[in-house]
Amino acid sequence: MRLADLSEQSQVSIATIKYYLREGLLAPGHRVNATQADYDDAHLRRLRLVRAMVQVGRIPVATVREVLAQVDDESLSRTIRLGAALWSLPRAAEPEPADPAVVDATREVNRMLTRLGWADAADLGPLSPVYRELIASVASLHRAGFPLDADDLVPYAEQMERTAVHDLDRMERLHTAVEQIESAIASAVLFEPVLLNLRRLAQEQEATRRFGL
Repeated sequence: MRLADLSEQSQVSIATIKYYLREGLLAPGHRVNATQADYDDAHLRRLRLVRAMVQVGRIPVATVREVLAQVDDESLSRTIRLGAALWSLPRAAEPEPADPAVVDATREVNRMLTRLGWADAADLGPLSPVYRELIASVASLHRAGFPLDADDLVPYAEQMERTAVHDLDRMERLHTAVEQIESAIASAVLFEPVLLNLRRLAQEQEATRRFGL
């Protein structure tokens, strides 16, 4: 397809597509002649992902470029590419190790990991910003007077484990590693609000069941 067709199918303006091309967020098209290039379904898929990250996720262009570099790095395994891409997404501030709330949260998160048989803190701590952000979130609850211990965390984690299995089952329906990782990134940006609102809807239903209207 030509640039105009790519713009029409993606609903992204030609000017914005050219900007993404200049910034390295979209690979150049297949050159037809000195002034024209052809684009394919991979360009369309990537363009939709970039738009989701920039316009919906409000992720800075430099960060988007970093994430996409991880997606496209074929020297890495699929698991590492997926992890590196997701870890490149914007995160909250790092927890302060000396903060008493962080100390308590770290202890309870690590107890949860042990109970579940997940990767332990020695593996996760230096590597995973998601692990550290979880600790920061639990610490915030501690400071606000709503502490969570391992007994509270384990049922939530078990539900998320089932969600993760379903996520990867859906991801594996796609044909290539790049498509799969792009799908995971799009889900991280666009799908987490769906999970949040499903949780809230379920809470409404359960409250009605227990307490009536």
